[in-house]
Amino acid sequence: MDAGWEHYRSFLGVLREGSLSAAARSLGLTQPTLGRHIDALEKALKVKLFARTQNGLVPTQSALDMAPHAEAMEAAALSLVRSASGDAGGTGGAVRLTASEIVGAEVLPVSLSEFHAQHPQIAIELALSNRNQDLSRRDADIAVRMIRPVQKALIAKRVGTVQIGLYAHRRYLARHGTPRSIEELTQHTLIGFDRDASAFRSLGSSGLLASREIFALRTDNDHAQLNALRAGFGIGGCQAGIAACDGDLIPVLAREIGFRLEMWLVMHEVLRANRRVRMLFDHLDRALRAYAAIGLRG
Repeated sequence: MDAGWEHYRSFLGVLREGSLSAAARSLGLTQPTLGRHIDALEKALKVKLFARTQNGLVPTQSALDMAPHAEAMEAAALSLVRSASGDAGGTGGAVRLTASEIVGAEVLPVSLSEFHAQHPQIAIELALSNRNQDLSRRDADIAVRMIRPVQKALIAKRVGTVQIGLYAHRRYLARHGTPRSIEELTQHTLIGFDRDASAFRSLGSSGLLASREIFALRTDNDHAQLNALRAGFGIGGCQAGIAACDGDLIPVLAREIGFRLEMWLVMHEVLRANRRVRMLFDHLDRALRAYAAIGLRG
């Protein structure tokens, strides 16, 4: 018996939810149907996919090894649905856009709102992840990335350079003063990374911010760092364009500490002729160029 996509879809549901009942609810299927799908898949592949325990279904190593391939099938299936949601030459349908958590939550909403007002017939699927989605696998139609893409068969446009520096809420600076040197910075409350030091390694050349022990608040979630800044917790990193939208975030040691990241807009070349994808791509190109220019003014 050959297993179809519906069997792999059920497999991913159980893998993610940990039980037949939870997966059935998430997929809109009955539990017996889901159980039959898993049994049929195991028979077709001649492997055991899940071990039944008191805490639910635990994936075997075979299931874990198979997961990326099933996710690739899922991405292809969803891409087919988006393609079928409207004529490629028309403007109706869905477009899937992916970006980092901070860009998707803080930078894109205004431009997407403007785009929707102009094209209400286009549905936007916004997938936020700090892990780069694979456009060559069609996980998304368009991506906003902070690093130049290297995959083939992609259309990539550099929309600008984003300035990143240290900022603090004016309320914090009113209480504690503004540091005038890197040495004074060590006397302040700092917000920074927990386990991922990649961003802070680029801040300045002193190496001061390369050690997690210096931070009073440690988190690898960019949005949590930003909200801590807004709450007046201390001094931390922020994109200049985001800070510019908040009059209470004040730059700190801008000449001494800071770095820039390139911003790229990317789509798969097979979507070049898809009108709705191209319309959103061009709209974001204009909007993100304006955003990237904020930190370079003056």
